[in-house]
Amino acid sequence: MNAIELEIYRHLFASIAEEMGAALMRSAFSPNIKERRDYSCAIFDARANMVAQAAHIPVHLGSTPLSVQAAIAAFPALAPHEHVLLNDPYAGGTHLPDITLVSPVHDEGGVIRFYVANRAHHADVGGISPGSLPLSRHIDEEGFRTGPVLLDESIQQALYAASRTPDERRGDLLAQVAANHRGAKRLGEQLARREAALLEAAAALQDYAERRTRHLIASLPDGRWSFEDVLEDDGMGHEDLKIACEVVIEGESLTFDLRQSAEQVEGPVNVPRAVTLSAALYVVQCLGGAEIPANAGVMRPLEVLTRPGSLVDAQHPAPVAAGNVETSQRITDVLLGALARAIPQRIPAASAGTMNNVLMGGERALRGAPFAYYETIGGGSGAGDGHHGASAVQTHMTNTLNTPVEALEHAYPMTMMRYAVRKGSGGAGRWRGGDGVVRSYRMEVETTLTLMTERRVHAPYGLAGGECGMRGENSIERAGQQEERLPGKCTLTLQAGDVVCVKTPGGGGFGSPLHAQPDGAPGE
Repeated sequence: MNAIELEIYRHLFASIAEEMGAALMRSAFSPNIKERRDYSCAIFDARANMVAQAAHIPVHLGSTPLSVQAAIAAFPALAPHEHVLLNDPYAGGTHLPDITLVSPVHDEGGVIRFYVANRAHHADVGGISPGSLPLSRHIDEEGFRTGPVLLDESIQQALYAASRTPDERRGDLLAQVAANHRGAKRLGEQLARREAALLEAAAALQDYAERRTRHLIASLPDGRWSFEDVLEDDGMGHEDLKIACEVVIEGESLTFDLRQSAEQVEGPVNVPRAVTLSAALYVVQCLGGAEIPANAGVMRPLEVLTRPGSLVDAQHPAPVAAGNVETSQRITDVLLGALARAIPQRIPAASAGTMNNVLMGGERALRGAPFAYYETIGGGSGAGDGHHGASAVQTHMTNTLNTPVEALEHAYPMTMMRYAVRKGSGGAGRWRGGDGVVRSYRMEVETTLTLMTERRVHAPYGLAGGECGMRGENSIERAGQQEERLPGKCTLTLQAGDVVCVKTPGGGGFGSPLHAQPDGAPGE
């Protein structure tokens, strides 16, 4: 298959995945999916190898292949219009709110040729606090959990019963079904039209991605480089949790060795191995750029070494709610930090390094209807050699949007008091880090708040003499009282009129501030 044909099929598969995402977004109920677009869609071959993914959430799509493998192992002979549902972090999942749906695509002879899958973050699946990212000590405290099961009425009812907002869960789950129906229909049409050529293209695209990735690795210097950083805490008093990586480049192979990272901990910042694989895949795809197709071929030249029972390869029943959103970011920081020692001009300084998770829940004043709200807030991206960092953006393992103020205030009993760029929070340097965000919420009813944030103690690092980005801050101002600083991870009860403010970190600077570039100035 020649290069032009490969490019045509690459865009064909990607467009189907994008169309699945559009169907999911447009038919979902929750602002978390409809507005923030916290979902991902992908296409897999009959052996669970990823063929194509839409430009959605990195932490989802690097781990979804393990969920698809688990689904196929449990149900190898799915009929048309059957779906497998799962969210177990120990079966290829990430954390419990991320629910994965896998569906088969048959040819005209009834043989399964592809699978379509989507993963969507549900705003509440139960657990000990609204939003299902609790300060938990056991996976069972985090909400509804299931390994691969056929989607039927009983499993749907179990999910709805676990959630504080069952009607919203029903709408979002049916939106996932609609997305897979759309993807299966489009792939079925292409199978009927192109038959063997489509199957050949799926395999050829993976082989092409492997060749391009090997060529990329071969262009890097051989050697060993190490870097480490820490998670600030697990919410249970355990602090400075080490994540360490040695990068080994040898010819066309690349190894990320994270076996010296800390043991899994009491609090919910552990991650299953699937999340660590996602970070490795993301970093390599960033190095390769858009020219390398995002599929299973990228992983073939890579080896990711982890130690079972560690922070980056947690074992049941370790809690993992915040690991997917916070620890994934620090793993990325560490992998990039190690690569910066090998190829210093190609790696940017650290970005905000946190998803700044805000979760709220309670009952509305009218009729006592429950609500559960979840969002992540952007920050500053790190500067690189020749460019300033971007301000007020989602970085690295997240690719969601912030909830628009109008949508938030329409859907929930809260008022947005301030939403602004946090000027001056990016690290100084020849190239400046991007600025973070300020977002303040006033509660209109009694509300349970959970914050899951990082980079409140240790700032995002600069590179090549650039300064660190500013650390984030969380605070609360209760009626008639002074503003009070909040820890990075906490759960507390808010009263009507209380105002919570989240100030997110800026990105690190790159290069000495003595040679700072003005806005928009090209590099010398």
